[in-house]
Amino acid sequence: MNRKIIVFLIAAVVSVFAQEKMNVTLQVYAPTLSDSEKIFVAGNTMEIGNWDPSSVQLEKTGKNLWGKTFQFLKGFTLEYKFTKGAWQSEALKDDASVPLNSVLKVENDTTISVVINNWRDRFNFKVAGQITGKVEYNKNFVIDGLKPRNIFVWLPPNYEKEMNKRYPVFYMHDGQNLIDPRTSNTFIDWQVDETADSLIQSGKVEPFIIVGINNTDDRGEEYNHTPLGKLYAKLIVEKIKPFVDKNYRTLTDAKNTAVGGSSMGGLISMICAWEYPNIFSKAACFSPAFLFRGFDYTKVVKDDTSQKKDLLLYIDNGGVGLETVLQPGVDEMIKTLKEKGYEEEKDFFVFIDSKAEHNEATWAKRIWRPIILFFGK
Repeated sequence: MNRKIIVFLIAAVVSVFAQEKMNVTLQVYAPTLSDSEKIFVAGNTMEIGNWDPSSVQLEKTGKNLWGKTFQFLKGFTLEYKFTKGAWQSEALKDDASVPLNSVLKVENDTTISVVINNWRDRFNFKVAGQITGKVEYNKNFVIDGLKPRNIFVWLPPNYEKEMNKRYPVFYMHDGQNLIDPRTSNTFIDWQVDETADSLIQSGKVEPFIIVGINNTDDRGEEYNHTPLGKLYAKLIVEKIKPFVDKNYRTLTDAKNTAVGGSSMGGLISMICAWEYPNIFSKAACFSPAFLFRGFDYTKVVKDDTSQKKDLLLYIDNGGVGLETVLQPGVDEMIKTLKEKGYEEEKDFFVFIDSKAEHNEATWAKRIWRPIILFFGK
């Protein structure tokens, strides 16, 4: 056998064995739960469900005890949370606040034991914050192939007084997290209602309407370049927007229609604008998952042979934790847009906050930026 081939095979074998797997045992003591209740783990790898809150169930191991052992490659950085099968019933800290992801760098066989006293579906504490302005709720928007969802419509000041005035519209994903802290994943909302109200009242922007579209348990697929993602965009274009235009005094053209969201919501915002430029002319993409876990929407943009689209894009990212994982996709999208003739500070704007984490609190601090860009006087 050729000596080079032998060396290659030996190197390959060494590489395989170098990918050593370690046992990680997760144990949960939950004294407030009955023995018939179930606990799930959700995290950043297939072994623990890729953040599906109802995919990976722990085993009942004793009185108020649940646990399970997993194998992960040595050196892998594991992120995870515990739920009772849905994010609406995720585990909380002892002070009833929402914890950040638990993080473990897998170096050895490890047992992690935690005590969970509080769960999101059982909290009875006061949440800071409120809803500002007039909000109307509309339910059960459906299209074949998707789960039904609700929306809210936030109306600007004086909407009910200036009856002849029509307004631009900002469609936003993850509606539960936008204006109401009690429904937000972290009990901290984007405060987009307070921000919009303040900017309008101060005269810095033209009055506009906000439409918040709730997510579902299929969020990961619906906010992606997938069959469900295509259906979700179609739902907005063919069901939600026509309803809003019919029932509210909107400016219906693309020039006056924006879309925005964060993380996967940032990705689907780009998808909506890129694939429906006749509907949306503006997109705010916070912490966008353009290039993530083997998926690459920058390639879709790069391979698009259509003429330059009349778009105004706001691309925004932080610099801590998951934000660093998303930054290469942001960089690649910026490079791709420039190669296709889009000019920074004209066709697209970029803002990077190197100290910002991946959560609603940090997005709330920056939401004013695209609002002024899109609706500023």
